[in-house]
Amino acid sequence: MAEGKDLLQVLWSGADVLRGKMDANEYKTYLLGLVFYKYLSDSYLVKAYDLLNDETPDDLQEAQKQYEEVMETDDAEDLLQELKHSMHYTLDPNMTYVSMLNDAKANTFNREKLQAAFNRIQESDELFHGLFADVDLYSNRLGTGDQKQSTTIAEVIKVLDGADLIHAKGDVLGNAYEYLIGQFASETGKKAGEFYTPHGPAQILCRIAMTGQEEKKGLQVYDPCMGSGSLMLSCRNYSKEPDYIKYYGQELMPSTYNLARMNMFLHGVLPENQHLRNGDTLDADWPTDEETEFDVVTMNPPYSAKWSAAEGFKQDERFMDYGGKLAPKSKADYAFLLHGFYHLKQTGTMAIVLPHGVLFRGAAEGSIRETLLRNGSIYAVIGLPSNMFYNTSIPTCIVVLKKHREGRDVLFIDASNLFEKEKKQNVMNEEHIDRVLELYKDRKNVDKVAYLASYEDIKANDFNLNIPRYVDTSEEEEEIDLRALTGSIKETNKAIKESNEALLSMLGELTFNSSETEAAVKEFVEIFKEV
Repeated sequence: MAEGKDLLQVLWSGADVLRGKMDANEYKTYLLGLVFYKYLSDSYLVKAYDLLNDETPDDLQEAQKQYEEVMETDDAEDLLQELKHSMHYTLDPNMTYVSMLNDAKANTFNREKLQAAFNRIQESDELFHGLFADVDLYSNRLGTGDQKQSTTIAEVIKVLDGADLIHAKGDVLGNAYEYLIGQFASETGKKAGEFYTPHGPAQILCRIAMTGQEEKKGLQVYDPCMGSGSLMLSCRNYSKEPDYIKYYGQELMPSTYNLARMNMFLHGVLPENQHLRNGDTLDADWPTDEETEFDVVTMNPPYSAKWSAAEGFKQDERFMDYGGKLAPKSKADYAFLLHGFYHLKQTGTMAIVLPHGVLFRGAAEGSIRETLLRNGSIYAVIGLPSNMFYNTSIPTCIVVLKKHREGRDVLFIDASNLFEKEKKQNVMNEEHIDRVLELYKDRKNVDKVAYLASYEDIKANDFNLNIPRYVDTSEEEEEIDLRALTGSIKETNKAIKESNEALLSMLGELTFNSSETEAAVKEFVEIFKEV
């Protein structure tokens, strides 16, 4: 059975079955959906076996056989009640992945059975409602007609049999799923911005937001543009109490929202710690009841997106304290920033990725930026390398915000050269990430890399936060040694003179077949002597 790297290879090879039939943005939905279904089904069989035998099965086929047998007896109802209580869903024996696999191997698989299994899970609990809505088993992308479409799905089911999702230790399964999402993002290109933040920026964002909060039990993390949920889940890596983290996330795209839900389960996040919503973050505020402020806010919103900027938003608590100014209709960057900041606890940290324009653009954006700076809300600005993200090649920055801190200074870090070039993207490795965190924690001036600007510095710059105004990365030109240069020119002139004389001497020794050629060469020699 596959573990670690083998697990990644098995899961990724499942994509090979679909790769020729549709683009990555479509086949990611099938593969990630089927992996999740396998996980739910296998977990279900393991739980059933455990309830019957007080031990984990060595083989899922054995667990399937025993489950089929017990479902024919009087104990079936009690077992189903227990399974429903602990798993939140139940499956008939012919709805399990093992049953589908056996059909696929016998060439008798039909997608109707799989659709029935999807429906059962989705209807079992609100937790799973609409989870497989995007996995269209009746799409012509899978082939033409019932038989070909069923065969394509059967092929994927057979390939995924090599992935042991139950014995994957620790976060291996969650990490494998995360790896798949990253691979799809790479293949998908522009559309990937909807669901994935690359590793380097994600780790910087999360490590900064978690700094000083690593020990906190019951930490609350919020991402109002959560995509696949990977930013929030990365925060687990830096917590001493990861099992107690509560996740609050919102996502506009239904398919991406479902992906985030799957991602949470595969990382072992308990249902009671998942608070995810499908909705428009700017349109209507959320959450508005019970928990509304969070320890950690991480965000990678769509850059310079359009929004309504309707007059009514001036009375919205999220945006009302910024001099009556709203982010412009054509650029919602500050609307996203202020939304996240509104939901930040007094003791928390927020980190958001945005295009550089937010640092220096004027008009309403300049006014909002000035208010934030006067309040001491902006704590640090970090310039990232260009070509880091799948949906844009423009350079981006991380803006770090805090509430009610002492001082109004701002740390500037220029990390634009901390990367390695790979085929499609620039990539930040662990050494680059560690360097940024070191500079962030030291909060000191470092020549050509970091500058701690006082409020007076910033005010003198008209509240413009463009990084080159504070971090001077220009290289001084070397001083020219005039004596050495003069000597070099003399040597060059001497060499030219000697070469010319040698050439004239060679031309003087030439013999000619015609008087015309001789006259032409002599004319050339006379001109050459004048040069």
